[in-house]
Amino acid sequence: MSKLQKGVHGWCTIETPFRHRVYLLAIAAATCLLTPVIAADLTTLVPSVKRSVVGVGTFERTRSPSTVFFGTGFVVGDGLSVITNAHVVPDTLDEAHMEQLGIVTGDGDMVRFRPAQLVARDTEHDLAHLRLSGSPLPALKLGDSDSVLEGQSLAFTGYPLGMVLGLHAATHRATLAAITPVVRPSLNSRKLDPRQVVQLQRSSFDIFQLDGTAYPGNSGSPVYDPASGEVWGVINAVFVKGLKETAITNPSGITYAVPVKHVKNLMQQK
Repeated sequence: MSKLQKGVHGWCTIETPFRHRVYLLAIAAATCLLTPVIAADLTTLVPSVKRSVVGVGTFERTRSPSTVFFGTGFVVGDGLSVITNAHVVPDTLDEAHMEQLGIVTGDGDMVRFRPAQLVARDTEHDLAHLRLSGSPLPALKLGDSDSVLEGQSLAFTGYPLGMVLGLHAATHRATLAAITPVVRPSLNSRKLDPRQVVQLQRSSFDIFQLDGTAYPGNSGSPVYDPASGEVWGVINAVFVKGLKETAITNPSGITYAVPVKHVKNLMQQK
């Protein structure tokens, strides 16, 4: 090798044609930069995603606290639609005390409540569609959940601790560990509870199994592509786990998410 070649490629020990050296340099540069680029994408994306993530709860002026948090939701469509889990939305409201369903926005202890109406509820897939009035909020784009593959990197953002320590959205990385049925058909009949029996009688569908840990406050959080921000699923930290892991009492490090294709079907309901 020439002195110039040694200065640029000091790590090389054999003679290499110039075009091959250029090719090897390109591979080395791509390999070195790959991890930082992926991290930078999520770092840049998180502030944008957080603007579309909201709390879901109820407001009653005469109680203390006046606002009660039930789970996480995220804004889609025209900025006035909010998606969350069906189990996050209460079945009834205390009309005598003018209890209202709605979303909670803000940061830390500075929170604001905004009323919303329940437009549609899909109990089979544990999804709910809330509708806001007034000014739209930044919305997330729904992706194609059928195109997601096992082993892909994911991220989810929500409120794992609710409002216990203030309304602070947290983001976690995860990997799609498996695409699995929502209920194990081989469950021992003696261990089935009424809710599992009902689910087994319905049409079966697949869910996403993630290798991250989510908590009840994360229910309704968006699961998205860490590069593009497109939503692929909805975190379900309680409902699905009750169907699949009734024997596990401690966090298993496994989280489930409902594919976003069911959200698209829900939003077509009036």
